[in-house]
Amino acid sequence: MRRLGHQRQHGKQGGGGLLAKLSIAVLFLLICSLSLLSAPFTPNTNGSTASSQINVEELWKSANSGGWKPSSAPRSKWPPPPKETNGYLRVRCNGGLNQQRSAICNAVLAARIMNATLVLPELDANSFWHDDSGFHGLYDVEHFIQSLRFDVQIVERIPEIHKNGKTKKIKAFQLRPPRDAPISWYTTDALKKMKEHGAIYLSPFSHRLAEEIDNPEYQRLRCRVNYHALRFKPHIMKLSESIVDKLRSQGHFMAIHLRFEMDMLSFAGCFDIFTPAEQKILKKYRKENFADKTLIYKERRAIGKCPLTPEEVGLILRAMGFNNSTRIYLAAGELFGGERFMTPFRALFPRLENHSSVDASEELATNSQGLIGSAVDYMVCLLADIFMPTYDGPSNFANNLLGHRLYYGFRTNIRPDRKGLAPVFIARENGRTAGFEEAVRHVMLKTNFGGPHKRISPESFYTNSWPECFCQMETQNPAHKCPSENVMQNLHSQLVTENIDMEQHNRSDSTVSLAER
Repeated sequence: MRRLGHQRQHGKQGGGGLLAKLSIAVLFLLICSLSLLSAPFTPNTNGSTASSQINVEELWKSANSGGWKPSSAPRSKWPPPPKETNGYLRVRCNGGLNQQRSAICNAVLAARIMNATLVLPELDANSFWHDDSGFHGLYDVEHFIQSLRFDVQIVERIPEIHKNGKTKKIKAFQLRPPRDAPISWYTTDALKKMKEHGAIYLSPFSHRLAEEIDNPEYQRLRCRVNYHALRFKPHIMKLSESIVDKLRSQGHFMAIHLRFEMDMLSFAGCFDIFTPAEQKILKKYRKENFADKTLIYKERRAIGKCPLTPEEVGLILRAMGFNNSTRIYLAAGELFGGERFMTPFRALFPRLENHSSVDASEELATNSQGLIGSAVDYMVCLLADIFMPTYDGPSNFANNLLGHRLYYGFRTNIRPDRKGLAPVFIARENGRTAGFEEAVRHVMLKTNFGGPHKRISPESFYTNSWPECFCQMETQNPAHKCPSENVMQNLHSQLVTENIDMEQHNRSDSTVSLAER
């Protein structure tokens, strides 16, 4: 079986090659720069699901697109932001890197909805990472503001007002938005306070705007922010480039987000495989950080609510046909339970790397578990030939990456169906090992490997922005048709016209004022 369409080229990149390519992609993806024309992907090469094998060589290539191309450019009337807005919007984005990233996307959309000037979002320094890098420390601020000039006005801070020789500061009124607040909350409650005070401060701002919005243009704005405007600072991109170059110099590589960490295990309530001392730590963490709820391990395990152990991850990959020469990059925090959980995985796949082992630079050594280390992991996972999240429940890192890889060219993802695999692993633990690998393949062949697919709850928009942020060159459905090639030129012309009209209006007001004196 051969997949037509986009295929990745491998081999060592030249100096700065990856950074240059990403910069070009940022400029052109808005107008559908990727051409990916082919049939939907299925890795079943032998016809019968019950006895088929998975073609690993096909998985190293990108999934087929079915004729879809990433496109987040507006397809209907999209006026530029007016010079005079209703006020200033401040937000505090809490959580880890990718929870903050989603919040930034929501903040831009909220500013557009309210016709507000967005103040550069604040990143919570008191979050899980205990990292105070801030927006300036992680992202290219100039690029962020310039990329969104057709959508919202953005300032780095609320300016002071100078009137009658006096300087006045605008104090933002603080509000706590409801979780997954509808658009109507922003156009009523929030907007009312903004007009009263001149500025509002929304805190906290994680998951504070509904994901499912019946307005494709609003959803495309989220994609423009997430996949174009939010670009890491050059030194982070260079670190990521260096790691990817070293990994790819020896051929294909897979990235795995091994989510076997204290916070997720505590959240899931999966304690029984740990020692009594470890269980005590997990239960204490759960009591301090999550709502009180009785969780029974066997019940949780049976319905796939527990994160996969490192050994289970290795067994899945081996059953799919990956051998011990496979090079794997691990994106993970501190694994709970230590080396005893990693030993079986390492026995199956000894060629394991992480950002510290590939690049021993001082910056990563001092920030390996902080936002910069997470940002490097994000970029390496984005550019890997295959990405495998081991727990894509409430994991913003995995969910955002799955969505970004879909948008970046339908790059192959391996998403284990934990619920489907649970009885297979439980049977193996009970001594029933016959047909184990065949049973794993049977479950995995029913999953999506990275091609376009319908978003079904609870899948997040940030995990799958199809079809809103994709288009087709040839289609009978006007909603799916790619925008014209001069869409950026048209947006620029609208912005110039808006600025000219505003200047003429200001001159007119000035003339009237002089005449009245």
